[in-house]
Parts: sequence; structure tokens; C-alpha cells
Amino acid sequence: MLDRDRVLAKMDEMDGYLAELRQIVPATFEAYKTIEKRRSCERLLQLATECMIDISALVVAGLRLGLPAEEDDLFEKLEEASIVSSSLGETLRSMRQMRNILVHEYGRVDDRIVFETVSHELGDFETFKKAILDVLSREDPGD
Repeated sequence: MLDRDRVLAKMDEMDGYLAELRQIVPATFEAYKTIEKRRSCERLLQLATECMIDISALVVAGLRLGLPAEEDDLFEKLEEASIVSSSLGETLRSMRQMRNILVHEYGRVDDRIVFETVSHELGDFETFKKAILDVLSREDPGD
């Protein structure tokens, strides 16, 4: 059974991180390059992405879409169930890859890519959220 409350709580958490991120994203790449701005943006992007992954895992488990062998399989399961499009699934995989670079390989972080992401691509989270809310609206809360 899909745990609606946990999914919605994770969405609220994700929305909070995104709201904070939108407040601190500087207007220019030069302003972004200060260590405080870079690290703040990176951390909030990481946290929002982790929420997206957690939501995906809750939906896959709750709808019994199969056991994913790794995180990328979560997005494949969502695609197979027509919860997300193949293009959104690919975007989610890219988001997860960026999160992994932010968490595990700070030396390889491309500041320009992170800046462009936080400046122009946060709408991907909204697209994901809409897809999940569509699933929640189809699920009977009494199940």
C-alpha cells in the first residue's frame, strides 16, 4: 500500500529545500563562485534530490512495482508503470548522478553545470512532483 502521508511529507521537505535554494541562488555565475554560495547551493540541491529519490522509492515500494537493484532502477520502474515519461526518467537519472558527484566527488564538480541547474532547471522537480501527485490522486486512500 502506498504510504500517502510519507510521500506527501517528503514532498513538503523537498519543496522546503527548493524554496531555500531559490532564495539564495545568485543572479550571476561570478556571484555563485563564492564558497558560501557554491556550497549552500550544492547542499540544498543534494537534499532536494535525495527527497526525490526517497519519494521514488516510496512509490515503487508502495505500488509494488518490483524490487530495484539500485537507485536508477527506481526510475525505470516508474517509467514502466507510466508514472513518469522516459524523458523525465532520464532527467531523474541525471539528477541522481549529479547528487552522487556532489556527495562523493567534490573535486569533479563542474561549478558552471551546478549553477545552470540551480538557476534554470529546478522545474524538473515540479514536473516530478506533478507526476507523483497524479498517482496519489488515482490511488484510493482507503486501500
